[in-house]
Amino acid sequence: MSVLQAVILGLVQGLSEFLPVSSSAHLSLAPWLFGWQDPGLAFDVALHLGTLAAVLWYFRAEWWRLTLAARDLVLHRDLKSPEQRRVLFLVLATIPGAVGGLLLNDYAETIFRAPALTASALIIMGAILWAADRWRPQTRALGDMRWSDALAMGLAQVVALVPGVSRSGATMTAARTLRLDRQSAAIFSFLMSMPITAAAAILKVPEAVREAGDLAPLVAGVLAAGLSGWLAITVLLRYVGRHSFGIFALYRLVVGLIVFAVIYARA
Repeated sequence: MSVLQAVILGLVQGLSEFLPVSSSAHLSLAPWLFGWQDPGLAFDVALHLGTLAAVLWYFRAEWWRLTLAARDLVLHRDLKSPEQRRVLFLVLATIPGAVGGLLLNDYAETIFRAPALTASALIIMGAILWAADRWRPQTRALGDMRWSDALAMGLAQVVALVPGVSRSGATMTAARTLRLDRQSAAIFSFLMSMPITAAAAILKVPEAVREAGDLAPLVAGVLAAGLSGWLAITVLLRYVGRHSFGIFALYRLVVGLIVFAVIYARA
């Protein structure tokens, strides 16, 4: 893989990771559409180091408060602050994704990356996102989250192992179904991405480094993913304060139909 191809994939990863459009779908479809060699799941996960850095930096003040809250929770074993409750919610939301990732890893590297399945997931989950966002009123903020909300968003994260579903899309859809407002749904979804992404990186990055040979493309891709990921977070949080998720549902429909058209043309 050339440095240019890695940078393009890094930009794709960063821009699509935090938008509800499925970064895994874009990463699996881009080489297929352009006729590039598929870099594989390990390379895709390595790019998540960039978006992991982006979410850590953007929410650095929040992560510091959560770290202090986690310390106090361990030392004093009480739940006195919203941050302490949020720490427990993040732990609870991470468990289903971690278990699902371990059990379904082989499928995620093979069957789940089929273009037809990806296109179908883009379209179907786009419709569900649009329906949940359109017909569920915004009545609750981040501070009103319950443990059941965190668990539901964690379970939704498991479905996102299928490219096209979108981790952020699935978790935001679950949050909107539970009547959380759009900005709260987005923020908790972003925070949820840190532990699951870090765990995946620990497992897959060494494999990506071994397969890469030349590390220049990998490093370039990670840097591109980090910068574009920070931009995506900034834009989305400003956007959802005033607009619905409808534009993302429409985008998913268009991309899914394009993929089906390419499949038909190549048959």
